[in-house]
Amino acid sequence: MPKLIIGIVGENAAGKTTATEYLKKKFNAVTFRFSDMLYDIAKRIYLEPNRANLQTLSTILRQNFGDDIMSKVIAADAKNATSDIIITEGVRRPSDVPYLKELSNFALIYIQADERVRFSRLANRGEKPDDATKTWEEFQKEGLQESEQQILAIAKTANYTVDNNNSLENTYRQLDEIVAKHL
Repeated sequence: MPKLIIGIVGENAAGKTTATEYLKKKFNAVTFRFSDMLYDIAKRIYLEPNRANLQTLSTILRQNFGDDIMSKVIAADAKNATSDIIITEGVRRPSDVPYLKELSNFALIYIQADERVRFSRLANRGEKPDDATKTWEEFQKEGLQESEQQILAIAKTANYTVDNNNSLENTYRQLDEIVAKHL
């Protein structure tokens, strides 16, 4: 059986990590997040890993090493992984997808949630140091950042859309159906 490689795309606080954690737990999947390499760099240079700093690091890497540098790393990690299900979380740019599509049995999933739902989740989760204090206006402004601009265009090319506006059970059911189609 070929391994299933799932790319997860979604706007800020749409539920990408929630979907990833569910798939990891239920199917013993492994995950590679695009932001992990940015966190690694920030940690190494003692830089606070807030959204602005991570976006700056991403821009610097892509400007100096090519727009697809992070995509190449993630695709290589996915290809070398030994698990039956591999998740690449945080697809954000068109250049993120081609390397993953070259791998067999790849499915791109768009996790969708309304803007107000996403803002509420962001404030409650505290994933990044400045999440809990973020205002609605700041949240909306962040949605206009370069790293966020391509998400909806990529979403239009997704194999599947998961509606994550309602219960977790509903989201999990949708994810189970997608995995069942590929295994």
